Amino acid sequence: MKICVYGAGAVGGHLAGRLAAGEAEVSLIARGGQLAAIRRDGLRVETRTGTLLSHPVTTDRPGELEPQDVVIAAVKSPALPGIAEQIGSLLRQDGLALFVVNGVPWWYFHHHGGARDGTHLRRLDPERALWKHIGPERAVGAVAYTACSVLEPGVVRAENARNRLIIGHLDGRPDARLDELASLMNPSGLEVTVTPKIRDAVWTKLAMNLVGGSLAVLTASPMKDVLDKSAVAATAKAMAAEGTAIARALGCDPGDPAEGLGKLAKSSHLQSIAQDLRAGRPMEVDAILRAPLDLAELVHVPTPTLDLVIELATQRARAAGLYDDTDG
Repeated sequence: MKICVYGAGAVGGHLAGRLAAGEAEVSLIARGGQLAAIRRDGLRVETRTGTLLSHPVTTDRPGELEPQDVVIAAVKSPALPGIAEQIGSLLRQDGLALFVVNGVPWWYFHHHGGARDGTHLRRLDPERALWKHIGPERAVGAVAYTACSVLEPGVVRAENARNRLIIGHLDGRPDARLDELASLMNPSGLEVTVTPKIRDAVWTKLAMNLVGGSLAVLTASPMKDVLDKSAVAATAKAMAAEGTAIARALGCDPGDPAEGLGKLAKSSHLQSIAQDLRAGRPMEVDAILRAPLDLAELVHVPTPTLDLVIELATQRARAAGLYDDTDG
């Protein structure tokens, strides 16, 4: 199985390092300092149980690679439409593209069923580039729990003691290729689960990212330093309840919000969207914060607390020059 990881940031570097450690036939699309460092010194992934050093084939020219069985897209959501054609050209005709992204995925309503089946989310794919060049029929959902960061070019740290990746077809069908991918990753210490209900997994994480992401943008702090304040904890509880209500109105089970908040309150990891703000990188405002509110409006779920906090977080991103939207 030929596997290409597109994106050598924290998540992509981590996944590529795990795959290479498991002796998979893996390549990596990188650029700039990451590309130079990995070519020169290899890819280092620091985990709680040791360091994984590998030397995957690394390039900034996807056209140099042979057609791939699987492409793992590990870039931030705003960048996806711009690389859709390259991902599509990397794939074999029957290849699969795994999208390891936070927030609402662009493919959300493909094979959703019901009256909304096939609805296109313009906010996430404004020119339909992802639908045109890849197609949702080749998309696989993926949700990562890794808490990774790039320490320096070519060096990634995985902070969690337990690292998980949940993957699944949009229609829930079984696929031996996904089972094989899981078998390649599991020996390296990454727990990969194939699920028939990928949207449940999306919402389990998203319900907490709505809370943690927006509050982290406003406070520049990990949640363990924020949710121990009673007023903030009460607001977070209301936000989580609203996020859970959106998920359930869409037919998904996001789990117990109290359990999610309990885990969030212990986290010393700064949310990725706040890391992007600190580093001056484009922020995933649409996928993590705004698109869920679009879905709430679609299913007529009131979200007064989310509306307020997310609008404040969005304005913080606008003021930093890291988010631009036509809605103002």
